[in-house]
Amino acid sequence: MTLLHEPAPATARDVRRLGARARRDAGVRLAAGSTLWLSLLLVTWWWVTGGGIGQLGGWATGLQSVGRITGLTSAVLLLAQVLLMARVPVLERAFGQDELARLHRIVGFSSFNLMLAHLVTITWGYAGGSLTSTPRTLWDLVVNYPGMLLATAATLCLVMVVVTSVRAARRKLRYESWHLLHLYAYLGVGLAIPHQLWTGTDFTSSTGRQVFWWTSWGLAAAGVLVWRVALPVWRNVRHDLRVAAVVPEGDGIVSVHFTGRDLHRLPVEAGQFFTWRFHGRPGWSRANPYSLSAAPDGRSLRITVQDVGDGSGAAAGLTVGSRAWVEGPYGRLSPRARGRHKVLMIGAGVGITPLRALAEGLDYAPGEAMLLYRTSAAPLFVDELNALAQHRGLVVWGLPGRRRGPDSWLGSGVDAPTDLAALTSWVPDVAERDVYLCGPRVWTDLVLRDLRAAGVPEHHIHLENFGW
Repeated sequence: MTLLHEPAPATARDVRRLGARARRDAGVRLAAGSTLWLSLLLVTWWWVTGGGIGQLGGWATGLQSVGRITGLTSAVLLLAQVLLMARVPVLERAFGQDELARLHRIVGFSSFNLMLAHLVTITWGYAGGSLTSTPRTLWDLVVNYPGMLLATAATLCLVMVVVTSVRAARRKLRYESWHLLHLYAYLGVGLAIPHQLWTGTDFTSSTGRQVFWWTSWGLAAAGVLVWRVALPVWRNVRHDLRVAAVVPEGDGIVSVHFTGRDLHRLPVEAGQFFTWRFHGRPGWSRANPYSLSAAPDGRSLRITVQDVGDGSGAAAGLTVGSRAWVEGPYGRLSPRARGRHKVLMIGAGVGITPLRALAEGLDYAPGEAMLLYRTSAAPLFVDELNALAQHRGLVVWGLPGRRRGPDSWLGSGVDAPTDLAALTSWVPDVAERDVYLCGPRVWTDLVLRDLRAAGVPEHHIHLENFGW
């Protein structure tokens, strides 16, 4: 095996430079959070100055007032949700996909719950506080008020998205089907706009309010059109990725190699992933996320895919020359997150793929980088990892065997009283390292437990879960 490139050992200057990127990303996270909270405070202030608190004294007016504030805050969170889904590069780099997905889930469910509260209380309030009159009032609002039919369609779209986002429902859906259904959130948001901007007095009663809401909606729409539509189209036309080879790696696992034009201009780092669509096969329009399994060298890309029963099984049947359509790169499991000389990488199963790329793409001196790799089957990339150990000084610990218990992340062949004791025995200076972690969520939760117990600061743990 020939290494694609051999980076020089990381110098203090290199790590300071990477640390500067980490500080910029921290600034972006602070600015994004502050913007959201300030927006919520602003619409709350407008509600207060518009008599919202005073109206709480009456039953019907109080219901209407609660309906107004829940509608306003739901709209702000809905816009935030759109931006979290829009793949805005500055947010992707600052938060990483796992954190964005977590925030998206929190913001999305909060917005949906507030939307339901708005629907119930505002209708009940318009019905004079009478439950028996509420259904008739709802029908009158939907049929006779401008934009309300569209708002009803928007609600149905968002209900479908939320229902299919519940974990129990997600487990029954293929990833590709869930991903396609999730795109209806954009339709729901778009259909909600006329109702809010045509009939909501809190949106239109002053120039300041109109500027705020139109600007917010415009930025959200621009974010989707630029980063979810225009940029992927531009990159795919420019780089024209084609399958160069399909190489079996093990039982149900293949590596797919790609070539293209000007790949040195593709802004991707080791450890990141793309969402992939492969032309020339059934269901090509549905996307799957796959990490790079080799550091990008400006000439080619490689992914390694395990057949887990969905569209991933089609990777083995790809033909040389067929085209790939990608969105990305995404993810913060990359050199960008690094702030220390020493690095520890921990992976399980096909979670080794981005770590294999990182082990090649990171700069480090012999002994500065360690890899702990647990697998219950034949390990991947044995020759490649051995070559990295020989040429780069990567320290590799294989952890074979099935997990030794439901509360353990280690293989059955490990002889140690506790997982934490094993970790600190193998890596005594674990608290002084950046830790890159990738694997199934249940497994990574157990690893996180021991990393925290070992004293690793949260901001030096860089996590990516696979599966969904």
